[in-house]
Amino acid sequence: MPKKVLTGKVVSDKPDKTCLVEVMRLVKHPKYGKYTRHRTKCTVHDKDNTAKFGDIVEIVECRPMSKNKRWRFISVVEASKYIDLAQLRAEAKEEAAAKEGSL
Repeated sequence: MPKKVLTGKVVSDKPDKTCLVEVMRLVKHPKYGKYTRHRTKCTVHDKDNTAKFGDIVEIVECRPMSKNKRWRFISVVEASKYIDLAQLRAEAKEEAAAKEGSL
């Protein structure tokens, strides 16, 4: 039986070797026929910590790796366009300190 391959968005990459991926899907109402959006959050094993917050990634079904992990990371489909302001500010402070120290 082939394994499921899904595409979703990374909503958390805080744990080590793990990320939380949100998979969106449309479900048709049985009586009224209207499509509604449903989401599933999958805990994914990412051994190299490749996926970052906001990335669109591809995941595949696998054996249980822990209590909740049943998916494995394959690849990044689209990189995130988010800017980490805290990291930019920290880098700016370091540059300012380096310039001040060299004077």
